[in-house]
Amino acid sequence: MQSSAEVTPGGPHRILVVDDEPDLEQLVRQRMRREIRSGQYVLEFAHNGLEALDKLDRQDRFDIVLSDINMPQMDGLELLQRIPSVDPDVRAVVVSAYGDMKNIRTAMNRGAFDFVTKPIDFGDLRVTIDRTLENSVVWKQAMESRDQLAVLESELDVARRMQASILPTEFPKEDSFEVHANMQPAQAVGGDFYDVQMLPGGLVGMAIADVSGKGVPAALFMMSSRTLLKGAAIGSNDPAAVLTTVNGVLSDDNAEMMFVTVLYAVFDPETRTYTYASGGHDSPLVVHADGSAELLPNTGGVALGVMPGIEYRTHSVTLEEGDTVLLYTDGVTEAQKIDGEQFGLQRLHDTFRDQAPQGAEAATAGVFRAVHGFAGEAPQFDDITCLALNQRG
Repeated sequence: MQSSAEVTPGGPHRILVVDDEPDLEQLVRQRMRREIRSGQYVLEFAHNGLEALDKLDRQDRFDIVLSDINMPQMDGLELLQRIPSVDPDVRAVVVSAYGDMKNIRTAMNRGAFDFVTKPIDFGDLRVTIDRTLENSVVWKQAMESRDQLAVLESELDVARRMQASILPTEFPKEDSFEVHANMQPAQAVGGDFYDVQMLPGGLVGMAIADVSGKGVPAALFMMSSRTLLKGAAIGSNDPAAVLTTVNGVLSDDNAEMMFVTVLYAVFDPETRTYTYASGGHDSPLVVHADGSAELLPNTGGVALGVMPGIEYRTHSVTLEEGDTVLLYTDGVTEAQKIDGEQFGLQRLHDTFRDQAPQGAEAATAGVFRAVHGFAGEAPQFDDITCLALNQRG
């Protein structure tokens, strides 16, 4: 296989599209003509897994393989198994039928980084490609420098960059509601992550999580957990069912005995219903329009990856005008002063007592200001992560 120039964040990025539909090439070229003309993407096409392997072997290195699952001669799942032997650094994104969790699970177990569903939403496809490319760039840079990593801090920096590469930077903002999230990593990576995705029927899925452990293993486990959560959410609007599915997959293949605490919620803007389930994570906090706050009931679930067969429970609330729901990790409540005193849940309750947050972004910013103002010059020992949903009038 020929070698290519080093992949850089600015491109051009080479993408191999594998699909047996005869009209797909013309459609993709038409819908992505701006990226192609600007030199951001260079697209190649193959009609099955065998053709794809041949192109991977003979041509310059690709950054992404975007592959359908159902194809003649060699399907996408078999292709995923063969890709590492040809180019272990290429990232694979699979195209699956809506709700096909069985194939999505198999694809993830065989190394797929992410997936999109048919019919293809090209807006979502662009976001997925951009996230995958960013992660690919970070990963290749990390692999090139790994031999020179002499101290643990260098490895933790790699993990932070891998972690940040998949976090959403754009959030839903409608007339009736707004979502925003932010994370500030610590010097020692704890593995926090958040995710927000639009679901069928206008619903919004949102998650916040904290992975056990530190460093690159925690970052890799975090990425796997996030992708499984996204896949399970596509197939179900029930947060408890989503956590049950992800826990089953993580528990079945968890040789490192890692785990992740998760709070996953689904919001229906039409009915203002906020439904959530906890996998060992702190309960949501609702800040009302008058600045008062209350903790929502804990649904009692355990962390994901610890034990198979766990059933999770949901709880639902109807949000009132001006309500803001805060999801947070223990980096918020366990932030410390130099003398060891912790920020605590009560201070989080009191953060907006004098003035309720005017929107989701203002809410997350308010939490970060309160935590940093409390901690002062004390070093940050854990990731600080906050996700907010604001119900507008």
